[in-house]
Amino acid sequence: MEYIQGTTEFLIQEHTAVTLGKFDGVHKGHQKLIRQILNLRKDGLKSVVFTTNPGKRQLLLSEEEQKEVLRRQGVDYVIRCPFIPQISHMEPEEFIDRILIRQLHAKQIVVGTDFHFGYQRRGDCDLLIKLQEKYDYQVIVMEKEKRQNREISSTYIREALERGDIVLVNELLGYHFPIIGEVKHGRKVGRTLGMPTTNLIPSDEKLLPPNGVYVSKTVIDRKEYAGITNIGYKPTVGKTAFRGVETYLFHFDQDLYGKKIEVQLYQYVRPEKKFQSLEELTERMKVDISLGKEYFHE
Repeated sequence: MEYIQGTTEFLIQEHTAVTLGKFDGVHKGHQKLIRQILNLRKDGLKSVVFTTNPGKRQLLLSEEEQKEVLRRQGVDYVIRCPFIPQISHMEPEEFIDRILIRQLHAKQIVVGTDFHFGYQRRGDCDLLIKLQEKYDYQVIVMEKEKRQNREISSTYIREALERGDIVLVNELLGYHFPIIGEVKHGRKVGRTLGMPTTNLIPSDEKLLPPNGVYVSKTVIDRKEYAGITNIGYKPTVGKTAFRGVETYLFHFDQDLYGKKIEVQLYQYVRPEKKFQSLEELTERMKVDISLGKEYFHE
């Protein structure tokens, strides 16, 4: 996959099938669009995901996580275009002419029913369809994916994530909610308790579920290791100033400092709690580990 970011001067010479959107979460609805552009490879078209990230709100996926999830989808190109005035103030037809046709050589454009683009979101599916013949491309408008009559959307997933319903989050995403980051040195309290842990500090742009303990798997060098993960401030051992992601792996005891790993959340276990002593914390961790092993049938 070729990943292009931070520039408006991208250029793809081959004919392409393009889908456009924010792709926050790359959820099942987004995957429906992506499957369609991948299917068009049979017509000799390269698959392109075109995305921008306007606004400063926290995201379901950090930029790095979004890149990794899209890589796993198997697309040829991802273009993360900066949402600068040059782009946001572009009239809809100019966007079609300049971006989709001249720079991306689009022959097929795949969008959802609510897709809008161009200055003040004045462009929509009807305009794309109207200009098909003029610019020699075809539009495919896809109906929304639904779960129990509700459209799958980033808003729906955010609601589930904010109340800690990781099972529903994963169902709507179509994969397990990831947290990617570099392992940092912690206070090594877990090691003194005989339960060494890995510590991540997530990106500031990353939206996290409520503080607490979760059943998880961690991907290290493309291998998965079952474990349990605590998200929060570790109040028992001296509250930290930042929300961390601390994971105990059931069958792994190597130094991962400085290594990039991916923690995938499977199920919520309990809220984060300040215990009265390290002994009380240790006993509770043993219970959490037992629940995690039971979940994975270990």
